[in-house]
Amino acid sequence: MALTASTMLPVGTKAPDFHLPEVVSNKTISLSTFADKKALLVMFICRHCPFVKHVQKELAQLGEDYFASDLAIAAISTNDAKNYPDDAPESLKAMATELGFKFPLCYDETQETAKAYTAACTPDFFLFDSERKLFYRGQLDDSRPSNGKPVTGADLRAAIEAVLASKPLESEQKPSVGCNIKWKPGNEPSYFG
Repeated sequence: MALTASTMLPVGTKAPDFHLPEVVSNKTISLSTFADKKALLVMFICRHCPFVKHVQKELAQLGEDYFASDLAIAAISTNDAKNYPDDAPESLKAMATELGFKFPLCYDETQETAKAYTAACTPDFFLFDSERKLFYRGQLDDSRPSNGKPVTGADLRAAIEAVLASKPLESEQKPSVGCNIKWKPGNEPSYFG
C-alpha cells in the first residue's frame, strides 16, 4: 500500500461523463442518471483498502442521510480486480449489500473513468454543483486509521451543505489520503509523472 493524496483537480472542472455497470443491479449508470439532482458526489472507493474500511460506515450513513435530498451519490471502484480480487464486482456487490448503500456502486474495469477524474487514492471524493462543475475535492474528515480521531465526515458534509444551499465553501479543502488506486500493469495515468 502506498499512501497517496488526491490530485486536487481544479475547482470548476466539469464532471466527466461515464457509463459504468452498477454491481448490484448491473444497470448502466451515467451522469444523466442524476440529472434531476442539484449536486452530485462521486466517490472512488474499494473494498480491501484499510482507509475505506475505516470510513465505510460513514459513507453508508452519508447515503442514508442524503437519500431524500437534492444530492446524488455515485461510488466507483476502479482497482485491478485480477490482482485485487476483493475489489472485483461480486465482492463489491457483497460490500454494497452488507453496508446497505443507498447509492450505486459502479465498477470501472477499464480505469478510464478514474483517469478522467484524476482519481489517485481510495477514498477520493469529488463534489459537483448543479452545473456539474467541481465544487469540492478533498478529504472526508481528519480521521485516519491510525490517528485516533473520530470519523465524522465533517469536511465533506460541510461542502455538501454549502453546495445544496448555493453558498460558497469557506473552509480549506484538504486532500483526501488513502491507498493508491491499483492500476492495471502498464495502465498508470500520466498525471503521476
